Amino acid sequence: MRFAVLGTGHWARTVHAASLAAHPDVELAGVWGRDLAKAKAVGAQFDVAGFDDLDALLADVDAVSIAVPPDVQASLAERAAAAGKHLLLEKPVALSTAAADRVVAAADAAGIASVVFFTARFRTATSTWIEQAGRLTLAGGALSWLGSNYAPDSPYKDSAWRIEHGALWDIGPHALSLLVPTLGPVETVQVGAGQGDTVHLVLTHGGGRASTATLSLTVAPLAAGVEVWVHGDAGRLVLLPDFGTAVEAHQIAVAELSAAALTGGAHPCDVAFGRDVVRVLGVAQRALRIGCRETVGSSR
Repeated sequence: MRFAVLGTGHWARTVHAASLAAHPDVELAGVWGRDLAKAKAVGAQFDVAGFDDLDALLADVDAVSIAVPPDVQASLAERAAAAGKHLLLEKPVALSTAAADRVVAAADAAGIASVVFFTARFRTATSTWIEQAGRLTLAGGALSWLGSNYAPDSPYKDSAWRIEHGALWDIGPHALSLLVPTLGPVETVQVGAGQGDTVHLVLTHGGGRASTATLSLTVAPLAAGVEVWVHGDAGRLVLLPDFGTAVEAHQIAVAELSAAALTGGAHPCDVAFGRDVVRVLGVAQRALRIGCRETVGSSR
């Protein structure tokens, strides 16, 4: 399978392109960017061409791996899907349910495979944890994901979309990618604001199950860290985060997208799941703005 990377930023370069260039079973065929000079510079690092003509690059590949801001990603994903290209997307898929719905519709219409790169979901420790949780009768769970995104040495300190949308939209997808498969789809959301961009979520999942999530990109560096657990009849099941390289996780996502493309099967982290995550985040954003409990509505 021949892949194009769409994007020229830090994550596109150090994770998506690096992963594909080193992957034993796929080929990195080119890099696209709105700035041709940047696209050529990233491409040169991996001995492939850089493009600013998206259609020209799409004509030469089977799949795209997209690493751009989410509001840009949605329209690129629609175009790639319409061209029949399989999709490896970043989270969140989009910044509105309407935009995410359009990506899902485009993927369905084209009959292509899709995977959303919720990084933690493509690590062995997480897969084992979800499998173990599936054997328990769960009552709830909790997650605390605290980052120091704006430390001087952070490669994301100048990320405009993260500055504007904060931890809810950057870390929230990671949280939901762990809580939903273990506790079930989110039905209602309550939100409280903390310091900086910190948000506290109370989620109900049906069947009396509930979870809490504390998310932040603005804590002090020494306070940063991740804690995740669910609880039920057999006690507490703790996820010990595996912070191996994102490149390794991305290569697993690439392999799973390739398998889904060959078999025609749906992936647990496909664009439809990505859309469901966006729906919950949108509801949480509204609840945060008006300060009330919100109902999520139907989910697949």
